[in-house]
Amino acid sequence: MRLLKLLPSAVAIVLATPLAFSVTAAPIQIDLSHRLDEERGERLEKFVARFNERQKDYQLNVVRRVDGDAPKHLNLVTREEQAKFQTSKDDFKPLYLVMKQAKQPFDSRKLSPELKVGLDDAKGNLFALPVALSTPVLYINKEAFRKAGLDPENPPKTWAEAQKAADKLFDSGSTCPYTTSWPAWVHIDNLSAWNGGQVSDAKGKLEFNGLVQVKHTAMLTTWSKAKFFAYFGRRDEADRRFAAGECGMLTSTSSLYGTLRDGRKVETGVSALPYHDDVQGSPQQTLADGSSLWVGGGKKADEYKGVALFISFLLEPDLQVELTALEGFLPMTPVARAAANSQLLRADVASLDVAYLQLQGKGALRPLRVSQIEPVRIIVEEELEAAWDGRKPAKEALDNAVDRGNEALPAALKAQLLK
Repeated sequence: MRLLKLLPSAVAIVLATPLAFSVTAAPIQIDLSHRLDEERGERLEKFVARFNERQKDYQLNVVRRVDGDAPKHLNLVTREEQAKFQTSKDDFKPLYLVMKQAKQPFDSRKLSPELKVGLDDAKGNLFALPVALSTPVLYINKEAFRKAGLDPENPPKTWAEAQKAADKLFDSGSTCPYTTSWPAWVHIDNLSAWNGGQVSDAKGKLEFNGLVQVKHTAMLTTWSKAKFFAYFGRRDEADRRFAAGECGMLTSTSSLYGTLRDGRKVETGVSALPYHDDVQGSPQQTLADGSSLWVGGGKKADEYKGVALFISFLLEPDLQVELTALEGFLPMTPVARAAANSQLLRADVASLDVAYLQLQGKGALRPLRVSQIEPVRIIVEEELEAAWDGRKPAKEALDNAVDRGNEALPAALKAQLLK
């Protein structure tokens, strides 16, 4: 009888005491998809591992995206993919809603406006995070410049000066005085914005066959014939040639600077993208493009809380400094940029300073970019190649590119612009 009387008290004590063998809830699984190359994919995994180590409620998994995959919780979208994601935005949840519902602090007004183009609505609400953006700049091989009798501390500022430099580089024995990566992005989208030309009219109809674009394309055709311009492909093939020391000048993304610096094979200088000084009002403003982070739709509320926590992690100034140092990406906020300038060596932020000066120039922010619309980009680069190798005059090539591009442009173009 005494045992029966003591039993309720004993049960109460046991229930009130945490059990040594109690089961800890498993972390909630969140997937982040990407299409990065192997090296950058590994660096992404290291950042994700740090997020996983600092908290135990969520496990973020990095997975490689393939065509046809349903959106994951988080999706790192390249510049070339962005239009596809914009046209299917019903498959995604706007970032600002994710942060609001998760009660995570998030003020998109603190992000630099030039980084948000095409990723926000008319009220400034962000649909996706501009996490890895850059702008095109000019790189020079300082050793090649010295060999050619050029001043490596005074790189070309205009295309006319670049032509004189290419001539001297060629005379000094260079087989690649100048080259470029990402031709549609550099030589249509940014060439137009930097020199006040139009890519499209107010209704979204393509019109990048104006005087400045024809003049520029014809110039590069002349350079190609004179062996001043060596063309290697539509993506980053030229980056590797420059990094190997084969070329004197390169136009490519500002985020390449860290790779060139760390490679130490080429003593590299970085300068603003050249402009045409005989075009009134030039230079104006280059464009910030790159990878953005989109949130998949149809996920659970507790999963979105983990997504919001990771977004907050990415926005921390110290992490932004690391992304700038390792990858050369533009910091997303003025606070992060100030931290980068104060914490990094001048050599680490050389391309950052050049890039920001270009982005702060006058000129309208341009949401339509041919490099972001895959069928149009392919057409543009086909026609540029036809001009550069002498198969078509520059005017004919660009007229064809505009006509073919307008035919290929999706009927849902306005929906792509996230108005």
